[in-house]
Amino acid sequence: MPIQIGTRAEPAHDDDARRWVGTEEPVAAEERTEAPPRVVMDADEISRAIIRMAHQVLENDHDVPRLIVVGLPTRGVPLARRLAAAMEDIEGHTVPIGELDVTFYRDDLRRQPTRSIGPTRMPGPIDDAVVILVDDVLYSGRTVSAALEALKDIGRPRAVRLAVLVDRGHRELPIRADVVGKELATASDERVGVQLEETDGVTRVTISRLRRAPDPLP
Repeated sequence: MPIQIGTRAEPAHDDDARRWVGTEEPVAAEERTEAPPRVVMDADEISRAIIRMAHQVLENDHDVPRLIVVGLPTRGVPLARRLAAAMEDIEGHTVPIGELDVTFYRDDLRRQPTRSIGPTRMPGPIDDAVVILVDDVLYSGRTVSAALEALKDIGRPRAVRLAVLVDRGHRELPIRADVVGKELATASDERVGVQLEETDGVTRVTISRLRRAPDPLP
C-alpha cells in the first residue's frame, strides 16, 4: 500500500524575496546574473546521461530484491521518474517511485517564507529496500543530509544510494554521489540551473555567474 506523509500544503507565497535554481541553491533577489546563462547540457545530453545513470544503478544493485527510486523536490521528482523509466526500459519491469520532501529537516529551508511544503509519498514500506535518492544538483550536501534524516523517520532501508544529474562540487558536508550524470567545475559565485520540461517547459542545464548589488550608501 502506498505511504503518504506530510501532504498538507502551505498557501502560495510571493516569490519576490527569493527565487530557486535547483534544489540546493537559493538565490537572493538582490543577486543578478552578469550575462545570459551558458548552456552546458541540452535535452539530448540530459537524456543520454539519465540512460547512463540507469545502467550504473542497475549494475551496482543488480541482485537487489527491492529497489525504490525516490525523488527530492522540486526537479529531483521528474528526474526520478525519468530514471525509473530508463531502468524499466533496460530491465523490462516496473520500478517503484516515491518522493521525499525535506523542508522540515533543513533549518535554512524552514526559515524561508517562500518555500512551499511538498508531499512525501512512498510506494510502500522502505524497510530492507535499497533506496535510490535522486536530485538535480549536488552542491553543499545539506539537502541530501536532510533526506537521510527524513528517511530514518519513515523506515530502515537496506541501503541508500545517491544519484544526481549534476555534481558541482563545493561540498560543506561529507556527502558523495554514487551515480552522477555530469560533473561540473564551478566557481562559488556561479549558479547551476537545471530546467526540465515537466517543471519549466524546457530541458537544459545552465551555468550563470552572479553579481550582488552594492550595499546602499550610509
